[in-house]
Amino acid sequence: MGEIPVELKYTEAHEWIREQDDGTVEVGITDHAQVSLGELVFVELPEDDTVVNAGDACAVVESVKAASDVYIPLSGTIVATNQALADSPGLVNTDPYGEGWLFRLRPNTPTQLEELLASEDYERFVAELND
Repeated sequence: MGEIPVELKYTEAHEWIREQDDGTVEVGITDHAQVSLGELVFVELPEDDTVVNAGDACAVVESVKAASDVYIPLSGTIVATNQALADSPGLVNTDPYGEGWLFRLRPNTPTQLEELLASEDYERFVAELND
C-alpha cells in the first residue's frame, strides 16, 4: 500500500484534502490513485472562481492506461489551480501530496471536513479494495 499521510483527510474516490491556514483546502489524488493510473500524461483542472458541489466531477487525470474523474470533496468555490501540471502532469506521480496538488477550494461549510475519512479509515478502505 502506498503512502497515506496522517495529517490529511481522504475520500473513497481517492482524493486527499489538506487544510490551509487561510481556511481553504488543497486537494489532490492519493498515492494509491496515481499508482493505479500509471504515468499521467494530461491533467484537466477546473476554472478558478467556479462554484462546486461535493461529489461533482471537476477535473480529469489521464494516464497512458486510462482517464479518471476527480471529484469535489467539499462544496465551495475553486480559488486556485496548480498550473504547473499543464506542462508537468507527472508531478502527480512523483509528488502526489506536494507539488502534485490539483486545486484549492474555499469550503462553504468547513465542518464538512469532519465527514471525510481519517488516514486510518482510508488505509482500511484501500486494504478492503485489495482483498
